Formats: sequence, C-alpha cells, structure tokens
Amino acid sequence: MEQVPLIEVRNVTKVYHVGSVDVHALRGINLTINRGDICCIIGRSGSGKSTLLNVLAGLEHVTSGEIVIAGKRLDKMTQSELIVFRQKHVGFIFQSFNLMPYYTALENVAFPLSFRGVPARKRNALAREALKTMGLATHMKHKPSQMSGGQQQRVGIARALVTDPEIVFADEPTGNLDSNTSDDVMNSICDVMRAQNKTLVMVTHDPHMAEFADKVIQILDGKVVSIEYNDHSDSKKKTDVKQGVETA
Repeated sequence: MEQVPLIEVRNVTKVYHVGSVDVHALRGINLTINRGDICCIIGRSGSGKSTLLNVLAGLEHVTSGEIVIAGKRLDKMTQSELIVFRQKHVGFIFQSFNLMPYYTALENVAFPLSFRGVPARKRNALAREALKTMGLATHMKHKPSQMSGGQQQRVGIARALVTDPEIVFADEPTGNLDSNTSDDVMNSICDVMRAQNKTLVMVTHDPHMAEFADKVIQILDGKVVSIEYNDHSDSKKKTDVKQGVETA
C-alpha cells in the first residue's frame, strides 16, 4: 500500500522566553507521519515531547519552521483558524480523561458534535455507535463516578473518535491506569485506529506503551534522535538520526 504523508514537520523550533532566559524546547525537528500510522513520541521529562505534541495539534505556535497537516500550513493559521481546523480534523485523548462529571457517557461522547451543529438525535446515534465500538454498550447512562478508570478512558476514546477525525492526539493516554488496564486500553485504541485507517500520535515516557506503535520517535533535548519501526509494522528497521544510517 502506498504511504501518504499526512503530517510533515520541517525544521521546527520552539523557544520559550522565561524572564531573560531563552528555553529551546524544540531544536530543528524534521519528521513525516503517514496516513494510518500509529506513532509514538517518547522521551523523558523535559525532552520536548509534549511541546512537539502541542505544536502538531495547533495548541501552540512554532517559533520557526513549517507544520503541514492534510495539506494545510498550521504555522500560518490564526488562532480562530486553528480552532476550526481542530474541530474538523483532530480528536484528543487525555491522561486525566477530562470527562464532565455530571454527564452520562453518552452525553460526554455526544458533546463535541454540538459544536458542529449536529442535531441532538444524530449526535446521540453517533455517540451510541462510538461507545459500542469501545465495548461500552451497557454503560451509556453511567456517569464517570460509576465507571472504572479503564472504562472512563474508553469513553474518552469514543469521544475523540465520534467526530470522525483524521488524526487523534493522545497525551499519556494510559498514565492514570494500572498495567493490565493500560494494555487493554492500548489494544482497543490501536485496533480501532487500524480498522478505521486513522492516524494516532501518542506521547509517552513509557517504553512499554511505545511497543504498541508502528513508528516510535525518540526525542531528547528538543531533537529527534532516532525513529524505530516495530515488528507489527510493514517495515522492520531503525533509523539513527544522529548518524544518518539505517539498520535492518
């Protein structure tokens, strides 16, 4: 199958001004993420991985460089244009679930569709299907306090998918779950992404979570230092960006 670039990052930098000090969070990032990739950005605290996720999602502007997603230059967009872009193209999965506590699972999942002006009946129908896909057909009327952490995160995944986004960004999506639940949730995310040919970009510090991805991007001190393709990907090679060589 021909690989189609969906996200292209070209020499991106991000500098924060903290008093009289410049903090270089990203230092010339270059990478390509194809449509349908399950991609993990991994690095320790302070490596720049969360900053990279934020600029890819259009939550922060880059200092320099280009970000092209679905043929659109995010680095040229205004804040209002970025909001519209995210509504049309992007879904989010959060570490802390970010569910509204007084809403049922169905209401939580249907909520993003209200911003698109989708009628209530259709919103609820789409939300039901998304919850069924995540194995929560019997939990639609449950509120977050009536569900386990794993179930709450599945609601969060359903909410991210209900708008039919091209890309889902996930920030430490299993960070608040135990190891067994984490594996179950990650298997669910990856199964749905592959079945629907959606692109997942996940940030984590956990090497075990990175094993679920097709492509693992290691970031250190604001730079991409390696890209590894896991065995369940079509490619089984590792690229050392520092050395510019590939090993089979």
